[in-house]
Amino acid sequence: MKIVGLSGSKVGSKTRTAMDYTIKEIQEQYPEVEVTLIDLADYDVQFSDGRDYREYEGDTKFVAETIMDADAIIIGTPIFQASIPATLKNIFELLPEKAFRDKVVSMIATAGSPKHYLIVEQQLKPILSYMKAQVVQTYVFIEEKDFYRKEIVNDDILFRIQRLVEDTVVLTETYTQIRKAKEEQYGF
Repeated sequence: MKIVGLSGSKVGSKTRTAMDYTIKEIQEQYPEVEVTLIDLADYDVQFSDGRDYREYEGDTKFVAETIMDADAIIIGTPIFQASIPATLKNIFELLPEKAFRDKVVSMIATAGSPKHYLIVEQQLKPILSYMKAQVVQTYVFIEEKDFYRKEIVNDDILFRIQRLVEDTVVLTETYTQIRKAKEEQYGF
């Protein structure tokens, strides 16, 4: 199983901190899982211009192909100006409409206040649904007060990250088994 953690912003540290905790949890609890962290701050991703993702080069091609090759994706996003960042939206635009078919996608959102709790429901989930993802319905929302010196200090948040990782892995395994059984039964 391949899981990609996608830290969807070029600025700030809270989302990356949350993703580091998440990747560590996967590695500790599921050492057999191949996990890759893509922090968009570390890559020079071009703006989407409508081409097929395989036609891009460099970082853009690497990021798109790594996401497309994954069985599951855990998206970490900050909330800026009551919205997901353009860097994350650009990733969605680089990929085909059905990019997440047969993929489990879960989410972690960081925000300065609880006012932005529903951004995941109102913006991110509809995009993922449109792209045919099997969406893990519960997500982790982390506020400014849950961080201190680049550490998560709220035990409930740590528990919810553990649960998100478990749900992501279990759902990915389950959907893989169901698809395999259908292929064996129906031959496609």
